[in-house]
Amino acid sequence: MNLRKQLNLTQRQVAQAIGVTDQTVSNWEQGIYKPRLTPAQTLALCQILNCSLEELVAVTSDLDSTATS
Repeated sequence: MNLRKQLNLTQRQVAQAIGVTDQTVSNWEQGIYKPRLTPAQTLALCQILNCSLEELVAVTSDLDSTATS
């Protein structure tokens, strides 16, 4: 979510870039569901968020650790 907001992207823009609904992106950001992405969707997410796969993994790992704390 922070990457998306830093880039001034809407949930809808991210959703359209990876082929899911904006509600799905909202659910991910709220921690309701974890993303299950294909490799192509993961690549598209990295591209729209302007980050590497390593950065994306680090961000999602941080979210997982704070959610379970």
